[in-house]
Amino acid sequence: MSWIKTITRRDTKGIYHISGGSDLTDRQDEVKINISTYEWSVRLFSTLRRLLSVNIKMHHDQGQVAQGEIFLFNHFARFETFIPQYLIYQESGALCRSVAASEFFGGDDALTNYLLSVGAVPNDHPRLLSYLAEEILRGRKVIIFPEGGMVKDRRSQDRSGRYSIYSRTALERRKHHTGAAVLSLSVDILKQSIQHAFEQEDQCQIDHWMQRLGFDNQTLLEQVANRPSTIVPANITFYPMRVSDNLLHSGFELMNRGISRRLSEELLIEGNILLKNTDMDIHLGDILESQNYWSWWVRPLVKQLAPDMKSLDELLQHETPHPSIKHRLLTSRLRQNALRLRNDYMKAIYSEVTLNLSHLASLIIYQLLEKNQTAVDTALFHRTLYLAVKSVQKIPNVNLHRSLQDAGCYGELTIGLCAGLDQFFLTASQLELIEHEGDRYLFMPKLCQDHEFDQIRLENMIEVYANEARPVTGLPQLISHSITQAKQITNQQMAAHLFDDERQGYHWDKAQFSKPRHQEINNKETATRSGEPFLILPENPNPLGIVLVHGFLASPAEVYAFAEKLGHLGFAVIGPRLKGHGTSPWDLRERSWKDWLASVQRAYRIMQNYCEDICLVGFSTGGALSLLAAAEQPDGLAGVVAISTPVKFRNKNMIFVPLVHHANKLMSWLPSYEGIMPFRPNDTEHPDINYSTMPLHSLFELRLMVTQLTKRLPDIHCPALLLQGDEDPVVVPDSVNRVYNKISSKEKTIGLIQANRHGILHENIGNTQGIIILHLKGLNSRYTHRVTDLKSSQPLEQEQVV
Repeated sequence: MSWIKTITRRDTKGIYHISGGSDLTDRQDEVKINISTYEWSVRLFSTLRRLLSVNIKMHHDQGQVAQGEIFLFNHFARFETFIPQYLIYQESGALCRSVAASEFFGGDDALTNYLLSVGAVPNDHPRLLSYLAEEILRGRKVIIFPEGGMVKDRRSQDRSGRYSIYSRTALERRKHHTGAAVLSLSVDILKQSIQHAFEQEDQCQIDHWMQRLGFDNQTLLEQVANRPSTIVPANITFYPMRVSDNLLHSGFELMNRGISRRLSEELLIEGNILLKNTDMDIHLGDILESQNYWSWWVRPLVKQLAPDMKSLDELLQHETPHPSIKHRLLTSRLRQNALRLRNDYMKAIYSEVTLNLSHLASLIIYQLLEKNQTAVDTALFHRTLYLAVKSVQKIPNVNLHRSLQDAGCYGELTIGLCAGLDQFFLTASQLELIEHEGDRYLFMPKLCQDHEFDQIRLENMIEVYANEARPVTGLPQLISHSITQAKQITNQQMAAHLFDDERQGYHWDKAQFSKPRHQEINNKETATRSGEPFLILPENPNPLGIVLVHGFLASPAEVYAFAEKLGHLGFAVIGPRLKGHGTSPWDLRERSWKDWLASVQRAYRIMQNYCEDICLVGFSTGGALSLLAAAEQPDGLAGVVAISTPVKFRNKNMIFVPLVHHANKLMSWLPSYEGIMPFRPNDTEHPDINYSTMPLHSLFELRLMVTQLTKRLPDIHCPALLLQGDEDPVVVPDSVNRVYNKISSKEKTIGLIQANRHGILHENIGNTQGIIILHLKGLNSRYTHRVTDLKSSQPLEQEQVV
């Protein structure tokens, strides 16, 4: 490819000049990518990626990067135009061409030369499509932003649902450009022409294409020509979007007084994306093949034109009609098919948006406004949003941000606890779009006002979110259904959703901690029992419901057999999974004792929808957490049963846990170090249930939990049964006396079990389970005279284990 030269300047008339050159009559516009500059830029990008606060993730699962030729992206921020090509290079090693605005190629300056050396091509290039088509055959991939400019309002559809965007230059809405469609169809024509040359053994044409495209190997050229011409539609979504001031904006303003409103807006929005922990999700859609957009008679027509085709220039030039009818017919068909291909890939781009919590909240707000509703009860809004999340999870082929997949992000929406929603309303309040007054959200008139194209992101981010989400098929209807459902749903129906979150949370956590870096520890695990939470609902439940909590390093499987017994006796039983348990020791390493307690509290709230009165029953650490939950004195608490509760441990080495923990924390600040002792083996009584590897951090959290427990014991006033093995090898037996003496319950009982094992509940040593059942029956009998209102419009199914 020695004939490829480098542009040195572009004159005032837009003509490109090259250094050297001999027989480049129709190729004086070709620019060679500088490999060293390209690789240097990729390394720089990798460094900046680590330093900045934007979390970039490219999602694909169908080989799009390897098979794709033309990659199309939506355009919301300036800096995003530099990212796709580097991600593609890092993953595949392929060099990319990208189309950039001609304004960046002002002459022989550093910026122009840099852009050219890393593959950028100005959009007014004299042979833009022909040149890019040939580059694709040379193995380059092409990056295009078919919107033709930043779409700051994210509005991609008109009121009739047709795709169009606002053009700053035309000052009106217009259809999307067809350039990418024409390019892909042109590549297909070029490949068909080369295929025909090989079919006819036309060596003259084969040699022509080899020389023109820079191929040394005839077989390789044939292979390239036989590959389908492909387009990969992709979507870039940022979340969350903020409007507060940032270092980039304030610094630029300080050095440049009186900057334009447009530049100020872009520095605010993009500065926040880069500097304030923003997720940048790039979803690659299904591959579109150009050959599927041709009529059956086009291929024979191309074969007739192929022997005389030397380039695509004659086919693509549109200043004067070609004298050949066949040429004109093919060109006409190409333009018509490009419209259909353009419509398909734009629909695909917008459908690949990564939906997040703010999208759903924004759509709810605008649907309420369409019903002339200017305020909404906060609890009703939270319930509507929660139901929208649960519904959107069921839509197939929709990309969901983790804020809609991880129940830890949205699961407590119904009680008003959600960091993502807090961020949403903070921004809405800053923009004077929504006010929170008492138990209502007030929608301000500004939500319905028109705003300038370059100001809408600063004035009404809620409309931007809503515009971005509307093209997703079925989403507006889903939101409408959620608004209606929120007013009608029963407590038990809501509880079913909440328990589904607990199950989803198990699978989400397990997937997050099953990656290659976790395998060395995970492979040592011996547990074979499922770590899923469970919910047992008898046909005619007792008035008393049970929250049954497993112990440290175990999972709900530890107490499941006992739960089944309780279920047969008519007790509704929920077995929560303490966060970090039943998945991977790595998961447990990331959790605090407060996360464990929150798991118990969520289970309690679920059971409140089935039974008015509840008893907390917990083994070991589960017993300590049950006591902590009882200290909060939640509504409906009938009693607490704590078995083998740890207050004091047999293992004297527990006193060194804080020291090792802080040493691990110090070492973790260094790259490539996990700590001096992040894990240690665990000699467990039940290897089919418990972790066989223990994170040292979790022992530290266990100590913190015990410290908190001893402080909160006096706050316990409900009836309490305390059981303890008299020769427990893990917990000092006197722990039970310490608990008994500190709780304020008037009804409290100690039961000592003759056992030299810790797991007296799971193994039912000394009839531990029978003692608890007798106690629960006594509690239950106190409430049999009361009518339990289950608040459900549907009867419960016969005993069901979920």
